[in-house]
Amino acid sequence: MNYADFIPVWNRLDEEQRAKITSSSVRRTFKKGVFLHGGSSECTGLMLILSGQIRAYTTSSDGREVTLYRLFERDICLFSASCMMNSIQFDITLVAEKDSEVIVIPSETYKSIMNVSAPLANFTNEVMASRFSDVMWLVDQVMWKSFDRRLAEFLLSEASIEGNNTLRITHEIIGNHLGNPREVVTRMLKYFAGEGMVKLSRGVIEITDEKALKELAEN
Repeated sequence: MNYADFIPVWNRLDEEQRAKITSSSVRRTFKKGVFLHGGSSECTGLMLILSGQIRAYTTSSDGREVTLYRLFERDICLFSASCMMNSIQFDITLVAEKDSEVIVIPSETYKSIMNVSAPLANFTNEVMASRFSDVMWLVDQVMWKSFDRRLAEFLLSEASIEGNNTLRITHEIIGNHLGNPREVVTRMLKYFAGEGMVKLSRGVIEITDEKALKELAEN
């Protein structure tokens, strides 16, 4: 495990600071479907993703979910330690979409070093700004982009992640990612199937016309 792969300013920390992080860090594994972090009331700690795939999402007051972003190998998650950021309380839930392994750096440890290390503070601010940009992009998509385009884009993204045009995913899970009821997803997928873009079977969506989906997503 090389911390410099996750924290580019690692070598700009002094030996004592690096030792403090490595000695307090904990390696944890999570099976698919297990929750890693449950909202702003928790301060799990900063997470370094060693392997797997993690979904970050938020939930509305009526229980609807929408995916904010995903985390993959060598990604870093700060919102799981948002309590160490003054005036930031971001209500986010993290769940393992695949078996995952992470390194957790305790919030108190990271914050104590960030408070005295300008390079680490600057890096942290850059990561946080990048994640907020992801969230604002999502808001723009939800507000201004039609659902058919968002769904087409999602299916293409899933195929790219899985490396396969046959997706084993339910309509309900897609709805949770996109923030729409399952019934809306089903109706749109049936439309896609009628247009020959996908083929539907129980728990499976097969992309049959990738070009048409791309044209729809880009329009």
